[in-house]
Amino acid sequence: MSDTLRPAPAARDARPDEDTLRAAKARVASVRRRGRARFTGVSGGLLLAAFAALCAALSYGDYTVPIPDVLATLLGGGDSGSRFVVLELRLPRALLALLVGCCFGLSGAVFQTLLRNPLASPDVIGVSSGAGAAVVLAGGLAGLSGTPLSFVALAGALVAGAAVYLLAWRKGVSGYRLVLVGLGIGTGLSSVISYQMTRSDVTEAQTAFLWLAGSLNGRSWPQFWPLLVGAVLLVPLTALAARALPALQLGDDTAGGLGARVERDRLALLACATALAGVATAAAGPVGFVAFVSPPIARRLVPGQGAALLPSAAIGALLVIVADFAGHHLIPGTQLPVGIVTSVIGAPYLLWLLARANRAGRGG
Repeated sequence: MSDTLRPAPAARDARPDEDTLRAAKARVASVRRRGRARFTGVSGGLLLAAFAALCAALSYGDYTVPIPDVLATLLGGGDSGSRFVVLELRLPRALLALLVGCCFGLSGAVFQTLLRNPLASPDVIGVSSGAGAAVVLAGGLAGLSGTPLSFVALAGALVAGAAVYLLAWRKGVSGYRLVLVGLGIGTGLSSVISYQMTRSDVTEAQTAFLWLAGSLNGRSWPQFWPLLVGAVLLVPLTALAARALPALQLGDDTAGGLGARVERDRLALLACATALAGVATAAAGPVGFVAFVSPPIARRLVPGQGAALLPSAAIGALLVIVADFAGHHLIPGTQLPVGIVTSVIGAPYLLWLLARANRAGRGG
């Protein structure tokens, strides 16, 4: 029989292809298992570190409470002195620090992941400046103070975020355009803040400056409960909206091809991130650089895990409570605002990021 009439050995080549496919699937499954295990381990470790920092903040001070007594007090025991110091004086401030950091860290992770830009955070693109301008104007012109001022701060953040989005929208929103528009709006609002403070008397200017620095000094339960309500509402909404993040990270055309409603999903995520930054700013002022540095640290700890929302929130909480503890006790007799301590950490990172972008030819 001639060679042209011999049957092709098709069945002989099928088995190696099946084995290769099976091996590839096993490797992918192994990588995913390792990634999930690392994500779980890192998140658990960060939460434990935040709890340890909470215990240290509740224990150490002018009146030191031993850690076992702190734990006993938190569980309903302890003597009257420990209960007063831990539950009334220190616990609201420490919990507020954790919750403020959580909101800022989560907000920054959504902004940076959605816009695919490491500069996209609420304190860079004008959201925090909007809250600051609203507070300074309301305090100086209308004489507001206390809880009403917190609602004014939230409204200012939301208005500034909406203005940035509308001015950056050109049949869609690109990350760099939104950052540039946000920088412009933030600069303009900072000028409004400076002008209003020059017109205020010394007491009003000092109060405004302390708030603008981002401070937990004097904060207690009245500031904690509104933030807790806001976080309870916004964190689940953010987690629900974040299901669209993997598709949106691929670009508008690809995301649309995968069935995502690009503009609706993007607007929902930006609204949640802006509101998270707004409620945190309303409670403690614009604590600088927490939303900026938390997501990059989280992505380095859990590479390949996308937005890393939970680690970013945990790092933000840990960063704020440690910075507040340092500002409270680092210099005897002086309480530094927490925003000053976080800025000492964040400003060098911003300079390093800009220098690296310029070396790579992306700095403009």
